[in-house]
Amino acid sequence: MMTEFAIEQPPMTRPMPGRRKNAMGLLVAAALLAGAAQSAEAAPALEKDELKLGFIKLTDMAPLAIAKEKGFFEDEGLFVTLEPQANWKVLLDRVISGELDGAHMLAGQPLGATIGYGTKTHVVTAFSMDLNGNGITVSNEVWDLMKPHLPKGPDGKPVHPIKADSLKKVIESFKAQGKSFNMGMVFPVSTHNYELRYWLASGGINPGYYSPENIQGQIGADALLSVTPPPQMPATLEAGTISGYSVGEPWNQAAVFKGIGVPVITDYEIWKNNPEKVLGVNNSWAEKHPNTHVAMVKALIRAGKWLDENNNANRAEAVRILAKPEYVGADAKVIANSMTGTFEYEKGDKRAVPDFNVFYRHFATYPFYSDAIWYLTQMRRWGQIAEAKPDAWYLETAKSVYRPDIYLKAAKALADEGKIAKAEIPWDSDGFRAPTSEFIDGVSYDGRKPNDYLKSFAIGLKGGQKVENNKVAGN
Repeated sequence: MMTEFAIEQPPMTRPMPGRRKNAMGLLVAAALLAGAAQSAEAAPALEKDELKLGFIKLTDMAPLAIAKEKGFFEDEGLFVTLEPQANWKVLLDRVISGELDGAHMLAGQPLGATIGYGTKTHVVTAFSMDLNGNGITVSNEVWDLMKPHLPKGPDGKPVHPIKADSLKKVIESFKAQGKSFNMGMVFPVSTHNYELRYWLASGGINPGYYSPENIQGQIGADALLSVTPPPQMPATLEAGTISGYSVGEPWNQAAVFKGIGVPVITDYEIWKNNPEKVLGVNNSWAEKHPNTHVAMVKALIRAGKWLDENNNANRAEAVRILAKPEYVGADAKVIANSMTGTFEYEKGDKRAVPDFNVFYRHFATYPFYSDAIWYLTQMRRWGQIAEAKPDAWYLETAKSVYRPDIYLKAAKALADEGKIAKAEIPWDSDGFRAPTSEFIDGVSYDGRKPNDYLKSFAIGLKGGQKVENNKVAGN
């Protein structure tokens, strides 16, 4: 029986060519490892590298999907699971409970939670996910009633933007028949709620008030607004439960494709380049994971840049990614109708809206205090903030929720790495966008003067007014 054993070779006195090549390779590998070790030492250590982030199935969750699909999270040492949520309340509750490390949120959610409207928890954001991206859709029946009151262009098509004045006559007709006029929006502190209310009020339609005792938001309302989850909007409209809705894409374009409704206006036309979603995290999470937070923001800034760069050249690929069932899961043609720079209103009436979705241009990713203050003014306007507040309160609240300091730390690291250009970031901003009057009603907004802004509206709480016994009282 033979036994296998190793034969020890005598030492070589002269290195062979192959041995010399291997030795050189080992030296190079050692040098690379040393360099990697130095880089690892230079980069702040992550407190947590496995994250679960939540989202709602809307196209403006795109920065999350792109950061994952293009490897931007992994570049920062993060291993991220993206998980769709049933609705905005569930999403917020899971961020607060710690089941989610963060989430794609309505811009009003961190603000509402922090001031105690609904659940009281300090939630912060260091990243704005996008500008624009929403629309208001009405049923075919309502559209047919609106059309006779709309001005027409030389081509016979309605002149845009369509104002709510034409809808006011329809609502009056419903009232005369003893019918309520019902509309859907996605959440009480959503952009969609405030944009819908803004548009209605600009046409003389009262969208109703909230009070501490009555949180339905329908006090004194001409149009009754209620919550419907975004993916359910088209089916709810088709069932006749609502006569219209305000929602993000692709659910306005879905109504066009299904032939059940007509988008009448985009939020770009209500307020040009308005802030939309944010990345929200629990403040206690942010304090415990500062380096992880910065790394997450870095990946998302890169995703926003990728989505907008080269004049939206990557949007077709983005549409294919978003159409996957694990993300938005809608037909790619429906998603492309808005994501690629166009928007279809009445069937066949497709118009160019190049900035319908903005993810990086116009400093879209920067968390401006003035954006936060606008949301707070709308909460006050409709009674979600029941009592008058001084201008200083609005700024203090904005600063407690919006964190440009964290954003700028992430942006500086990216600029130092050569991944973004310095000109793409508003380094010296004081947190306020320039005053603007690019609203559907032409009213001017200056975030430094929130109470003056509130006084400019014919409909809405102002000064010391509040809602008592289901009526507006005070002055």
